[in-house]
Amino acid sequence: MKASLFSLLLLLFVITCTAQNNSTPKKSAAQLAETSIVKDTSGNVYPFSIWNQLSITGRYKFKPENPDDPTSAFIIFRISDEEYEKRMASLPKPKESKYFKTGSGFSYFKVTDINGNKHSSKNLKGKILVLNFWFINCPPCKMEIPELNKLVEQYGGDSMVVFIAVALDEKFLLREFLKTTPFRYTIVDDGRFFAQKYGITSFPTNVVVDQEGRIIFHSSGLSITTAYWINKTIIELKKGMERKDIMTSSQ
Repeated sequence: MKASLFSLLLLLFVITCTAQNNSTPKKSAAQLAETSIVKDTSGNVYPFSIWNQLSITGRYKFKPENPDDPTSAFIIFRISDEEYEKRMASLPKPKESKYFKTGSGFSYFKVTDINGNKHSSKNLKGKILVLNFWFINCPPCKMEIPELNKLVEQYGGDSMVVFIAVALDEKFLLREFLKTTPFRYTIVDDGRFFAQKYGITSFPTNVVVDQEGRIIFHSSGLSITTAYWINKTIIELKKGMERKDIMTSSQ
């Protein structure tokens, strides 16, 4: 787990830190590590647990106070929305999961959420379905929740986009977890059977299904670009539907 997190951090560091003009890197160059001192522009020091979480979002960059000093502290900056979009666009698309095939139909399902509401693919026909498979004791799952919540907030007034999170955990455990860690998706409890239906064994797994029930995006594991690509997929699907509506109305 730590190896995967530090791979992400290293990628962020390479992207955000100023490149050396000299083709041969200096041996004493500062390197971001778990033991590094990280603080904001006001001088407030961030513990590793906090700045590591922030780094996973892709919305922050780190710059050493003294690039030539291996013991240098790092300053954390929040990047602009424009810079974030450029950063995400420059990074690779998350690797597709092995549980689904792009373009194939998403098989019929029927589930009940923790509030007793029933959901089925039949009732969701014509809508964009965004699915997340997760469980409470999955660190990568919890790390991506803040970014997934932003998607729900972004499309909060759009009834044509539905967000459902299928959790493996029982209802009472989820209710306790959600008291301290809000997850804005519609939560389906005790969803192990649902995940097993698709053979899902890696978490988190994210899926976007279009208005006609076809799988358009799917990925497994933690990636700083997951939320970006989910949003990008939603935007493209909505644009496609708008073009279709315009063509239909003009006939």
